[in-house]
Amino acid sequence: MMLMSTRGLTRQFAGLHAVEDVDFDLPQGQVRALIGPNGAGKTTFVGMLCGRIAPTSGTVVFDGQDISRLAAHKRINLGMAYTFQITSVFANLSVAENVALAARRRRHGGAVQDAVVRALQQVGLQDRLAQNAGDLSYGHQRLLEIAMGLAQHPRLLILDEPTQGLTDSEIAAFKALVRGLADTTTILLIEHNMSVVMETADVITVLNSGRVLAEGSPQAIHADPAVQRAYLGTGG
Repeated sequence: MMLMSTRGLTRQFAGLHAVEDVDFDLPQGQVRALIGPNGAGKTTFVGMLCGRIAPTSGTVVFDGQDISRLAAHKRINLGMAYTFQITSVFANLSVAENVALAARRRRHGGAVQDAVVRALQQVGLQDRLAQNAGDLSYGHQRLLEIAMGLAQHPRLLILDEPTQGLTDSEIAAFKALVRGLADTTTILLIEHNMSVVMETADVITVLNSGRVLAEGSPQAIHADPAVQRAYLGTGG
């Protein structure tokens, strides 16, 4: 089953095409990585998927419904969760309160507390429930934001540069987390760390200059000469 699709998705800024005519299909249950050089259009593309940026033209379909003009908060209600490239936690609230706020978007009553505990256990922050979010390290704030996404029990979890600022051991734990979620949650991962991409993604989509340059398995993408030249830096 196709959970999310785009057709002809385009966004122009002052006449420049940040994203141009992108057709994209994300099946339910897949871990998809979105990669590309800086300026490739990844953030703009994901912004259109989650409703933070309106497309100039084209369509976004989620679970069979055209959501191209649907507000971002209504997309959350459909089962989408998005973590930002820049942390967006509430610094003056505790770790648990941050996750509870996110959980209440999709849950009620006692289910909220259960979701908080489970999400913090999944990211390894269960011992920091009462700590102010603003006192966490940058890497731990990234993990808190992932927990906020997980607490919503999303059908689609979009993770934007989730390993930025994480230690090697935290990155290893993140890889295990993604593999563990794969059975229940569709994941779209925007990531520069190629070991994370190669070890967690089922399929990789490569953007370059606002267009899809290549798409395929990690092995196929790693061996693609066009991708090597544009992004991996190993081509002639």
